[in-house]
Amino acid sequence: MLLAVLWSVGLKADDRQPNYLCELGLQAGCGYYVGDAAPHIFMHPREAYGLHFRYKFTPRWALQVKGLSQRITGWDYDEDMNRQNTRWENQLVNIDVMGEFNFFRFGGVVYDQRVKQLSPYIFLGIGATLYGGENSSGEYKPMSRVTAYVPLGIGLKWKFSPRVGLNLAWQHNIYFTDGLEGRETLSDLHELNGSNWFNCDLTGQLTLGMVFEFGKETHHCVRCEYAR
Repeated sequence: MLLAVLWSVGLKADDRQPNYLCELGLQAGCGYYVGDAAPHIFMHPREAYGLHFRYKFTPRWALQVKGLSQRITGWDYDEDMNRQNTRWENQLVNIDVMGEFNFFRFGGVVYDQRVKQLSPYIFLGIGATLYGGENSSGEYKPMSRVTAYVPLGIGLKWKFSPRVGLNLAWQHNIYFTDGLEGRETLSDLHELNGSNWFNCDLTGQLTLGMVFEFGKETHHCVRCEYAR
């Protein structure tokens, strides 16, 4: 019902609607972890949710700052790599800054026929995550570790109203650690740490977000400046 109302508002919009530079959005979907205890994507999917701020430099380029919470889980393993009947889980809080490139000039209905209301996009950036783990005494402490990661992925933007739109994103995070599980018994199960620099944990999120735009772009009249 909400989408239907917003769509009707978009249909009644003036063709000369203004362009907005800033955007706030909420995102929710499913996330997954790929590592020693879960070798495949979308294995043990759990909830992922957060919010973001986006600043649009041009119809093609934008900068996004996003905060997202994600829970990862998997099976326990013993020292001989035999799977147990118990499961582990850990909470991650990610904050990342990413540059975005739209395949089409993205925006509202304007005089420029090249501007589209639907566009796929790609993104790449840097981020940091806060997560829990065991200390030297084997005691688990939530949100006690910090590591960096590289976020990248693809998405689809749809602006169906002058100020409101939808974003679908599939993001992958490449971490600089092999200990996202937070359990020492699950770290380096395959004994690749040290010999393989790329033996790091990965996470991913497939999310759908609703966005609201603000910060109207000001237009300068070139003819008026010449007249002065």
